[in-house]
Amino acid sequence: MIPLRNSESTRRLTPINTALIAANLAVFAYEMRLGSGARALLGRYAMTPAAILGARTATGEARALATLVTSMFLHGGVLHVLGNMLYLFIFGPAVEDRTGARRYAIFYFAAGIAAGLAMIAMAPDSRVGVIGASGAIAGVLGAYFVLYPRARIMTILPLGFFIWTPEIPAVIYLLAWFAAQLYAGIAAGAQGPLVGGVAWWAHVGGFLFGVAIGPFAARGKPRRGRRR
Repeated sequence: MIPLRNSESTRRLTPINTALIAANLAVFAYEMRLGSGARALLGRYAMTPAAILGARTATGEARALATLVTSMFLHGGVLHVLGNMLYLFIFGPAVEDRTGARRYAIFYFAAGIAAGLAMIAMAPDSRVGVIGASGAIAGVLGAYFVLYPRARIMTILPLGFFIWTPEIPAVIYLLAWFAAQLYAGIAAGAQGPLVGGVAWWAHVGGFLFGVAIGPFAARGKPRRGRRR
């Protein structure tokens, strides 16, 4: 199910959300420009659980902890970055409308850090670098889930040769998304939380953070969105 539009956004472009999308795309463009040299960039700025827990000096610890943030702007391919930015574009503006720009920025980065900590908790000995904005975006989805319980998500649903675009209640859409992440994380079992290259537990941790913190970050009542 590919999200196309949500019923609650009063505007598609909000300042912080737009800046985050632009920053992610700019960093990815830089990765592409580096070519094979991008491996060194990813190796240095990806979040590696074992590196964070194994840091032995204050300087090393500071550098390792910084990757909880730097890793949020790195992506492993075109589909990775475009998929993440699509979800941020669809769900981010409505959450920013409720929190305000400053709170939204703080919330976004806090969600990304919480997602990274969830990965560390689930795979403390992992030496596989974790990259991508999906943990922070999962936090945005969690906040949307609790802030807009009556919202509806227009979704692209391919059915063979036909394309169906149903409007699905956000509660059902996001619960299904979360259930898929949780199931994948549990199903990975002994293969580890990074099986298939996806940090499932970062998604789970980010979403739960958004559900828990979203109501406290919000201000006022939701503005009336476009309902179609």
